[in-house]
Amino acid sequence: MMFYPAYLDIKGRECVVVGGGRVALRKVRGLLECNASVSVVSPILHAELAALHAQGKIIWHEKKYSKGDIVGAFLVIAATNDQGAQEEVFHDARQLNTLLNVADVPEKCNFILPARVQRGSLSISVSTGGKSPALAKMLRKKLEQEFDENYTVLNDIMGIVRPEVIQTNLPQQENERMFNAILGSDILKHIEEGNSGAVIDIVNHCIGKQLTVNTVEAIQQRLQS
Repeated sequence: MMFYPAYLDIKGRECVVVGGGRVALRKVRGLLECNASVSVVSPILHAELAALHAQGKIIWHEKKYSKGDIVGAFLVIAATNDQGAQEEVFHDARQLNTLLNVADVPEKCNFILPARVQRGSLSISVSTGGKSPALAKMLRKKLEQEFDENYTVLNDIMGIVRPEVIQTNLPQQENERMFNAILGSDILKHIEEGNSGAVIDIVNHCIGKQLTVNTVEAIQQRLQS
């Protein structure tokens, strides 16, 4: 099965997790990181889920699953050991045409959750199409070592510089050449050293003009933070 890779904006959207154990906890954490509105349906809760409920971060429906629990939900995750409930969620979500992930059963999912390295706004995902979570985990650990926090700063600086490049109204190919020139330079080394002067010099050279004062200040602030 081939899945279409995409990132979803779930901020404020109703997301339902069926199950209250360790796997459900992991799913809930991921949803909360993206500012979803999370409801959990389960007769019992893992201690950490109970703490999130006590803090008002999730809604807890203390009950066994029933179809009405996912009506209107944008996204549903089935993460319970109750196989009967898993089946019910699968069939109900299908009828409701809702996004569904059934933990560890990729053939019953219409979306799957990749292994992910998160560095600020930089996100690197790995998927094996549900065939081998162990391989995905191994690759994620390698990526964590390869792409350290300096890449977070690099990503932010590229985001700061991009509007200035776009505003030049040059052809897309020329913009691409400038961005590639920056990334192909020693900029990462100077980011690691916190050398804002060298970073700005590289960007000025690669884009063929002096950055505005506001952009220079934004880069300096990012390197100091």
